[in-house]
Amino acid sequence: MARRKDLSGSREGLLRSNNVIPLRRSLEEAYRSSSEDEELDELELLQEGGTSQYKSRTRYRDEANGLNTPTSAYEKATDMRGKARSPLRRIGRACRPSRTCLIVTFIMLAGLIALLSGSGYWVYKNAPVDGQSPPWYPSPRGGTLNSWRESYEKAEAMVKKMSLLEKVNVTTGVGWSQDLCVGNTGPASSVGFPSLCLQDGPLGIRFADHSTAFPAALTVGATWNKDLMYKRGRAHGLEAKLKGINVLLGPSMGPIGRMPAGGRNWEGFGSDPVLQAVGASETIKGIQDEGVMATAKHYIANEQEHFRQAFEWGLPNAMSSNIDDRTLHELYLWPFAESIKVGVAAVMCSYNMVNNSYACGNSKLLNGILKDELGFQGFVQSDWLAQRSGVASALAGLDMTMPGDGLRWLDGNSLFGPSLTMAILNGSLPTERIQDMATRIIAAWYRLGQDDKSRWPAPPPEGEGGPNFSSWTNDEVGLIHQGSDDKTTAVVNKFVDVQGEGENFHGRLAQKIAAEGTVLVKNEDNILPLSRQGWSSQEKPEGDVKYRVGVFGEDAGPGKGPNVCPDRGCNQGTLASGWGSGAADFPYLVTPLKALESAFDFSKVHLTSYLTNTPSIKTTPSIVEDQELCIVFINSDGGEGYIASDGIQGDRNDLHPQKGGDDLVKGVAAGCGKGKGSTIVVVHAIGPVIVEEWVDILGVKAVLLANLPGKESGNALVDVLFGDVDASGRLPYTVGKSLDDYGEGGKILYYPNAVIPQQDFKE
Repeated sequence: MARRKDLSGSREGLLRSNNVIPLRRSLEEAYRSSSEDEELDELELLQEGGTSQYKSRTRYRDEANGLNTPTSAYEKATDMRGKARSPLRRIGRACRPSRTCLIVTFIMLAGLIALLSGSGYWVYKNAPVDGQSPPWYPSPRGGTLNSWRESYEKAEAMVKKMSLLEKVNVTTGVGWSQDLCVGNTGPASSVGFPSLCLQDGPLGIRFADHSTAFPAALTVGATWNKDLMYKRGRAHGLEAKLKGINVLLGPSMGPIGRMPAGGRNWEGFGSDPVLQAVGASETIKGIQDEGVMATAKHYIANEQEHFRQAFEWGLPNAMSSNIDDRTLHELYLWPFAESIKVGVAAVMCSYNMVNNSYACGNSKLLNGILKDELGFQGFVQSDWLAQRSGVASALAGLDMTMPGDGLRWLDGNSLFGPSLTMAILNGSLPTERIQDMATRIIAAWYRLGQDDKSRWPAPPPEGEGGPNFSSWTNDEVGLIHQGSDDKTTAVVNKFVDVQGEGENFHGRLAQKIAAEGTVLVKNEDNILPLSRQGWSSQEKPEGDVKYRVGVFGEDAGPGKGPNVCPDRGCNQGTLASGWGSGAADFPYLVTPLKALESAFDFSKVHLTSYLTNTPSIKTTPSIVEDQELCIVFINSDGGEGYIASDGIQGDRNDLHPQKGGDDLVKGVAAGCGKGKGSTIVVVHAIGPVIVEEWVDILGVKAVLLANLPGKESGNALVDVLFGDVDASGRLPYTVGKSLDDYGEGGKILYYPNAVIPQQDFKE
């Protein structure tokens, strides 16, 4: 689809093509210090435009209410049956059709429709007048730290040679699916600056082939091992570089996990700010040591999926996270501060509002805290469609818009792009600001050594560099600009295997992380580690009797395959990743059942499997009664809010195991070995799971929280079950007995509590 050039539908800080509406009374006011100014109202134009239209609807409704109603002929009719009528007859007469009734009903319906329409229109056009976030202007310029000085000198020299259009190009995405990556900037060809490829995500490379699906960050956090955090980041960065990715959209450190049912908590390292900060900073160091720009996301207080994004949940505005300065600094900002300390190249602002001002247009957050207080030298990019204003967000500190669409997907009406050019030419945006925006991006490019053509060859037609995969097709040959009407094709997937080989095979690292990230929370009678021969020396009966093991639960097996649902957006088979943009395609997935079949000595062990959460225990009790050992697999899934599956819309509905997991454990544990067998429970989940219904059952001897182990899931679990790796994992979150244990602030807001949903952070 060709990008449209009509700007007339743009909002909040964009310049209308036929009627220039300045955001401030003057340019000087827009660039005054924070102590002298007021916060920019990002939705001011929207609010002003909405008032007159609403009034016109009101007038129409009033006119409708003023219709003349003729006298009904029925009013003169006489009831020949006299005055003595039963109540039923009176009701019947009252309900008898009449012209008056029809007219009155019509008027009432028309009024109701008008009222609902007006109310709905008001909901969609209503916005906070000024927000509650203090202003902070102007946006601090980069290049103030010695460690970045050389990069800024090179960047400033390049920017001086660039045209205005090229500077805008560097700051503006080309649009969703308009090029090979999920995010692509325009180039500055005259000075040799390439289009940048930005790609998800924190667990692996989204939409890419032959790359590693690592254990989720939550699993990495459970290792509490800084060395593994760094090595995972380093391997992840290497794979990104070999795929031609300039900017890796990770690690995630927000949400931090304030709400245990939050859909994207698994993308971060845990709900402890220090653990989150250490995991993020070690990962960033690893990624950037390979020359790839890392992205600290999502900044900030984006703690739930419900109402996180405008229009995604039927409301025109995202929710507001209302947070005081102390809570912000002591809890939620800490991981970002540590990320900036180690030199992260980019920070991604989040979808939500903070104190009723969109995070990507909040001058206090971007200018005041990030760039001034923390001294951030890199660039601020928006989450995809998180930018909700044009000039206002640029003045507030946003440096790059992603993916480059406007207020909706593929609308071709970018809030930067041509609108930014016009704003600079007519003085609405100072030239110093666009200079700094472009310089910050190019300085990060220089700092990571991406100007080195021996390591980062130029993309076609100048060279053979750039992304060697397509996010939009698995075919070797495909459209270069999938989302446009340009039908030019080329080789878009070169199928480069970036998983490493031999001792450097990244699967080894993934297996080690998943094993060390498995948390053993119960081990009665030292049932673990298991023996590959089954019987222990004390238990072995006389004769050649095989040890009988039963494996129960859908989560133990392959299901329909690991990649059957886009972005892993369903719960089937064994759970090794949450869903959403933070997920990656599995090149393979070792299931627990497959690994157990390889681990046991089948000359001495008889293993049977029931890969369902509803085995026929009641009708065929022998399936559990005949076992010496029962291993039960249960899970709890969730992810990003744009996907819904099995009644889960991003955030989990509760903290219980899903798909009848509690009943499965209780049923198996009650009958295993006719009450004399041992039951081991393995939980794969995106966060804490309530285990109270069965954890204290006599037959449940061991419980392992295996989190989200990635592609080597089964092998890592076997390492722990058989004692090849010590069960050294520790909880990266709190496991409560109920949701109430997490306090009022730990509960998801599932239903809107205002036109713009409000959530107060009262920690």
